[in-house]
Amino acid sequence: MVPNHALIINALLHGDDDFRRSLTIVNTCGWDTDCNSGNVGCLLGIKNGLATIDASPYDFRGPIADRLYLATADGGRAITDAVTETVHVVNTGRALAGEPPWAPKGGARFHFELPGSVQGFQADNQMDTLENVAGNSTDGERSLALRVSPTADNSSARIATPTFIPPEAIALLTKGYALLASPTLFPGQAVRASLAAGNENPTPVVCRLFIRVYGPDDTLTLVHGPETTLAPDTRQELTWRLDDTGGEPIAQVGIEVDRLGESDGIVYLDSLTWEGSPDVTLGRPAGGSTMWQRAWMNGVDDFRNRWPEPYRIVQNHGTGLISQGTAEWTDYRATADVTVYLARAAGIAVRAGGMRRYYALLLSDDGFARLVKERDGEIVLAEAAFPWQVDRRYTLALEAVDRRLRAWIDGELLFDVTDTDHPLSGGGVGLVVTEGCLGSEAVRVQPAGA
Repeated sequence: MVPNHALIINALLHGDDDFRRSLTIVNTCGWDTDCNSGNVGCLLGIKNGLATIDASPYDFRGPIADRLYLATADGGRAITDAVTETVHVVNTGRALAGEPPWAPKGGARFHFELPGSVQGFQADNQMDTLENVAGNSTDGERSLALRVSPTADNSSARIATPTFIPPEAIALLTKGYALLASPTLFPGQAVRASLAAGNENPTPVVCRLFIRVYGPDDTLTLVHGPETTLAPDTRQELTWRLDDTGGEPIAQVGIEVDRLGESDGIVYLDSLTWEGSPDVTLGRPAGGSTMWQRAWMNGVDDFRNRWPEPYRIVQNHGTGLISQGTAEWTDYRATADVTVYLARAAGIAVRAGGMRRYYALLLSDDGFARLVKERDGEIVLAEAAFPWQVDRRYTLALEAVDRRLRAWIDGELLFDVTDTDHPLSGGGVGLVVTEGCLGSEAVRVQPAGA
């Protein structure tokens, strides 16, 4: 640690506040060049703002496009961007100060309200450019401008931002750095995008939403959503409730724009967001893919794609958990057919936000079924005698609505309780096992009461 600190100080002292020069110094000094460069860049950014980065003759920001991988047990936060995390930091400070949270454009996930921000969006074609600009927004002050130019094949222009591990980061899963992440967008949720056409466009422009999913052999498959035709200087909001993807995780969401023949054109993305509970069956899709399994935050000793059922998880000591979803999942029901192959306890979880934060319906080896809350220690919310058997399949269902929790086994309501002591507000779905083995064919997530 001491040598690394010394090199950081050396770069700051001799870099003369020049971003490129400071990074050159700290990189060529050796030792932990990635960590040291990150610290130097961060300190210069805090001290001098974006101007110190943009003043460089090199485009340091463009290739990164604000994209960020966050090391967290909450898988829904892992694939994110610098703006989203800035809002989290700002609102933590506002909460400590007793102030209401800052929610640009009504809390839209992608709002582009910070100058220069693109929030992970990149263009497929280098002929098309993206720029954060002032204006062209109904609820804020800025928007993302997509400028399209004529191309030889006249193919549509596309811009997208990642909602799951992007293809270029898949290698991180196999080279020693385990990038654990959950998708952030799921079937059943409603995507909303606010678009505007430039007033100097020579003709109307056709725009549509799209997603890309990891299909067979983990190749990206394009899925189109609704479209609209925008006359010059008009705007419209597109809404798309996503259909089932057959278990294939959603990797990207974006906007597609048809070109204007031989003319240039411009479309402004004011905001893009999604909302609602998912309506999805999480299982093994057809086609020999692997990303469906990597969509789960893996906190067990063994979870391999080698068994007849998609989910067979093993935990040798203590409690293990695999989970998928985001903190925005609040009111929903999870259902799974579960077979316990010997275990102290096993079952399903909702509102999971890490290894020590979830509600779970468990079958325990003392012949009881229990509804528990894990919040840095297990709290039993309800229990009842239930003489279950190993190697037999049981349908477990657990629903959370506000503070109310209801649990069913094989269709019979077993528990109906209200958690009034620091209830968990949101999180993903999970499978839990304590010192044993659990199997399941699929995990179903749907809106509460569906």
